[in-house]
Amino acid sequence: MRTLAIVGTGLIGTSIGLAMSRHGTAVHLLDRDASAARTAAALGAGVTDAPAGPVDLAVIAVPPGAVAGVLAQQCARGLARSYTDVASVKALPAREVSGSISDASCYVGGHPMAGRERSGPLAARADLFEGRPWVLTPSSEVAQTALNHVLEPVAQCGAVPLVMDCEGHDRAVALTSHAPHVVASLMAARLEQSPQDALRLVGQGLRDATRIAGGDAHLWADILRSNAEPVARVLREVEKDLATLLIALEELAEDGGPPGPDMRPMVDLLERGVAGLRGIRPAPARRTAGRRPFRVPIDEKPGELSRLLDTIAEHGVGIDDVITGVDAEQDRMTVEFAVPAISAQQLHRLLTERGWQAEDTSVPSQRHRQPSRVDQLWEEEVVQETRAASLPSLP
Repeated sequence: MRTLAIVGTGLIGTSIGLAMSRHGTAVHLLDRDASAARTAAALGAGVTDAPAGPVDLAVIAVPPGAVAGVLAQQCARGLARSYTDVASVKALPAREVSGSISDASCYVGGHPMAGRERSGPLAARADLFEGRPWVLTPSSEVAQTALNHVLEPVAQCGAVPLVMDCEGHDRAVALTSHAPHVVASLMAARLEQSPQDALRLVGQGLRDATRIAGGDAHLWADILRSNAEPVARVLREVEKDLATLLIALEELAEDGGPPGPDMRPMVDLLERGVAGLRGIRPAPARRTAGRRPFRVPIDEKPGELSRLLDTIAEHGVGIDDVITGVDAEQDRMTVEFAVPAISAQQLHRLLTERGWQAEDTSVPSQRHRQPSRVDQLWEEEVVQETRAASLPSLP
């Protein structure tokens, strides 16, 4: 891909521009807010000059309710040969697009499953999509050329393509993204009139539970409007659980005695939460295309593991990216993790200087070894992603 246009230079649009510019693609940035476009350009996401002719692909990075109108406008001016969008709702834009442009074969719906609690171009990152699913919702009439054009930035951004139907996508994100945002906002709203004495006690738990509530209110109102039915269905289920919990709490408050049978509904609900959480904990030390896996044997003396974790944290490795184990041959504890490839060499040198023998497990060692847990997770992930992302052969 030689040329790309991005219409809408917020967090997602600017992040795509940053990633594609690094791969040598000429990126043209369009936004009705000139300040946003110029900010994105100053970050290195592209240029604000209009393209001389049709670009290979235009990315429509606007709210769901605006996708069809903006797409029709850009098609009419001949901005690109192919088009995609990045809206977090797919069914509504697909319906509106089919009636707004004469040839829908040049359009592929898309949604990169990545974001931050902040919005706008200043929050953008070139690695925002690395290892993340990028949902594509091609219609039955889409041209193979358009699909190929869309797949290239997905790959260049380090994302994993995942084909879904529009309705299935919208039900999934209602559960995993849209309803959680509402719940976080409702909890955060309780803080607006809270006394300062209470706010002095705020800890990390509340910050974690409300972090995503800081998103742009107008954008999120558009998202909820565009995906109203699936979100309402999830929130109705939450409402039922809250009603059950409230009954249990009120009965306990009235009794004022020791715990009795009335505790069971509350315990059941909390246990269901624990069980649900297990399904979304990230696979540790995933070896994505932009990361290098390492194994480090360590001495089991007090503070040694903490010292290693502090060292690798400086290079973008979080606690969820780490697996500890025991090397049966050497009877030593091992720590496995994956580090961004751009800093792998520097980290390897630093670990060596600090007395650790770090092994890059992506490079075959001289001695025979069993596959590491990182390798096993990688293989399992590749198989799952390959099955999930099998792309249709289109005429």
